[in-house]
Amino acid sequence: MTPNSTAAHAHNRPEQVDVLIVGAGFAGIGMGIQLARRGRESFVIIEQAEDVGGTWRDNRYPGVACDIPAHLYSFSFLPNPHWSRVFAEGAEIHDYLRSCIRQERLEPYLRLNCALEHAEWSEADGRWLVRTAQGEFSAANLVIATGRLTEPKIPPVQNLAEFRGRRWHSARWNPKVSLVGKRVGLVGTGASAVQILPRLASEASEVVVFQRSAPYVLPRGDRFYTPDELADFAADPGTITALRDELFAEAELSIAARRRRHPEIDLLSRRALDHLATQVRDPRLRQQLTPDYEIGCKRILFSDDYYASLQLDSVTLEPTELTRISDGLAIAASEQVYDLEVLVFATGFNATRPSIAKHIRGRTSLLSERWSNGMAAHASTAVDGFPNMYVLDGPNAALGHNSAIYVIETQIDYVLSAFDHLATSPETVLEVTPEAVHSSMLDIEERARDTVWTQGRCTSWYRDEQTGRVTLLWPDSAESFRRSNGAFDITAYR
Repeated sequence: MTPNSTAAHAHNRPEQVDVLIVGAGFAGIGMGIQLARRGRESFVIIEQAEDVGGTWRDNRYPGVACDIPAHLYSFSFLPNPHWSRVFAEGAEIHDYLRSCIRQERLEPYLRLNCALEHAEWSEADGRWLVRTAQGEFSAANLVIATGRLTEPKIPPVQNLAEFRGRRWHSARWNPKVSLVGKRVGLVGTGASAVQILPRLASEASEVVVFQRSAPYVLPRGDRFYTPDELADFAADPGTITALRDELFAEAELSIAARRRRHPEIDLLSRRALDHLATQVRDPRLRQQLTPDYEIGCKRILFSDDYYASLQLDSVTLEPTELTRISDGLAIAASEQVYDLEVLVFATGFNATRPSIAKHIRGRTSLLSERWSNGMAAHASTAVDGFPNMYVLDGPNAALGHNSAIYVIETQIDYVLSAFDHLATSPETVLEVTPEAVHSSMLDIEERARDTVWTQGRCTSWYRDEQTGRVTLLWPDSAESFRRSNGAFDITAYR
């Protein structure tokens, strides 16, 4: 069912829909596909940008790619036989998401350039009243699918405004500025930085990499698929399913190391340190690139050319963070001074405190107030005090070892089951109990207790920076996420 938007807006009445989805990245598109295929509920997907794709639309830096194999990092219900390589580059993933919209004919449901301004639960209507950049909606159900990697985070650098050159965040790449022959500072050594450095080093005359903490890096082993493999994928979808299952099972094995089990964690650490030893000849540089925390505590990175790039004559590793700008010069915590023309911040995102939470008001409070001690939800999806609202890819829905798409699909199934329940009793409002949310949080704390994420001697983006709680990550296997959170259970609701 396609809502008739024109008629609604002509009379300034809110447009009525059964489901309003916020965000057109993987989670929002996946939710939309399943609703369109059911054909039961009217829905719209609102997207603040002018195109779909979320993370893969925003991140256009040189070398951007996924570190989960492409056949696992795509919808199980919409496989793509055309992935060109084992690990897809960003543009190819973006194209895949656009093709999902076309194939499933989602265009009529999509509202681009339509940012959410405010959403409020109306007690009187038993519905969500939503104000957007393109008018108002009244929705029986609200699905938040804005993801985690949307708001660039710039670390506190004293007097940053005094830097005379150009600067930007990796997710806001400026393609108009040529970096050929420039002196560039790359701030950060996380997943984006290890992809950016090799391309950056091939253009810039000088690159300084500011490293706050050294990452563990494993070989990537990327390659193009052969014509025969591509022909097999196209001829028999079963080959894709089999490959996907194999990749999934292989990724699941690595959860044992995250639980700090021996010998698994020792073997994983050895692999990373052997990779470092064989790649980096200089003992001093190797020492600077050796992490001082347990493997897996921060995101493990995959690269075949990061270490090689660091050893180029034009590249300098600064083993401390960028702390301030003085007289236009960049100064590290070590007091080393660098004269740079461009600063690229590959410093991650405000992932644990999403700003959209300030724009959503439930029965009595804003979502940001409900989450003042960090994000929390029952089954990673439902929040008490926020009836008929579901969060995809939000609290404890990231994985440190396997594909996020598997988690998103699990959550979509949960939400569809909730809609099935509502269909049998249309007068019902589904609101999860505080006890159910609390019980979910205790379960997560228990699962996280002896893992690298809490015992690994490091701070990471998986944990809330104010409370230290593991709020972003599901601290267990992907299969356990599905077992725990895949089935809608009415007893958790009022």
